[in-house]
Amino acid sequence: MRVTRRQALSTLAAAAGSAAVLRGRYRLFASSAAEYSARTVRLVEESVVVDLLNQFQFPDYAVKPPRIEQWLADPAAYTAADAARYRTSGITCFALGAGSRDYDDGIRFFAEWNGLLAGRGEWLMRIDTVADFARAKRDGLTGVMLTLQDSTHFRRPDDVNACFGLGQRISQLTYNMSNRIGSGFLEQRDGGLTVFGLSILERMQQVGMAVDLSHCGDQTTLDGLAAATRPVLFTHANARALLPGRLRCKTDEMIGKLAALGGVMGISFLRFMAKDTEPVTIEDALDHVDHVAKLAGVEHVAIGSDLDLPGNPNAVGGSGFDPRRQPNFERYGYHEAADGSITIDGLDHPKRVYDFTEGLTRRGYSDGDIRLVLGGNAVRALGAIWPPERPAA
Repeated sequence: MRVTRRQALSTLAAAAGSAAVLRGRYRLFASSAAEYSARTVRLVEESVVVDLLNQFQFPDYAVKPPRIEQWLADPAAYTAADAARYRTSGITCFALGAGSRDYDDGIRFFAEWNGLLAGRGEWLMRIDTVADFARAKRDGLTGVMLTLQDSTHFRRPDDVNACFGLGQRISQLTYNMSNRIGSGFLEQRDGGLTVFGLSILERMQQVGMAVDLSHCGDQTTLDGLAAATRPVLFTHANARALLPGRLRCKTDEMIGKLAALGGVMGISFLRFMAKDTEPVTIEDALDHVDHVAKLAGVEHVAIGSDLDLPGNPNAVGGSGFDPRRQPNFERYGYHEAADGSITIDGLDHPKRVYDFTEGLTRRGYSDGDIRLVLGGNAVRALGAIWPPERPAA
């Protein structure tokens, strides 16, 4: 039986006690003492919330095999309890932002995820068209967007068409280093967009796959913006004006050009992407929202947490990969909290969208603007990139 918003708030208010009711605040989750305003609860409930970079579930190697590996190998392992965690997070759509080493690795990614999504269609839904966002919200399904943080799997322009047919909707041109397309921001020298890279970008825009420039070096970013004829994305990249010299963040010039194309910029929830020094709080992430909104307009701000649902920034223990060993890693301006965490305090848990929304209300954003930031801007930009109808099977 579906429960209306009024019924849900009434139940929550009763459970929270008279003091909380008088304050107009509600405790939503048994696992947390945090209280949220009725306005925040309503906004999250009514909005299509899109996280433009959320890897769903990083491998936790304390569990053998890790949960995500279990789910991808056998969709039946994804249980009703697992589904409930995602459904109650407040996030309507998770854009996966996985990595791929080559074409075969990319095809494996599509096969595994399409298997899970098809096998658990009662709870999960692949997001292919703009109409799918509303359907996922309406039906209480968790939307999953197949996206990649590198384009090394494109051997030739025709591969863009093939991967689009398999469900890919966003591709980041480069990760941290160079590929045949262009240069990542950790590369020794940024050579900009290559001739091959231009052919891939043009085919992506022709097919309707969104171009992501988040990790690209400065010249590659500017070249991509100059070549684009449709909106492009920074799915997870903060403002360099607030972190001078941090090449992983985007300059005001880049943000302005992105906005001129109708694109959006997802704000990251990593400590070193929000502020140069400790401590780092949700207010520091909100400063980046404010900067982009004032510079380019609130219509170009989105969420791109760079986390997974539990709030991890990377695979947990045992993967063998340490990102800090990458060449020129100091360009990140990496730093940790006292406990070793690199996620922002208050935005490091599965219900973080409620805290983020509460922060936007504190900053004085209107209901309409908050709905745009939570997902409306992402949906609008993707609607200007993707084909209007679901591709034929």
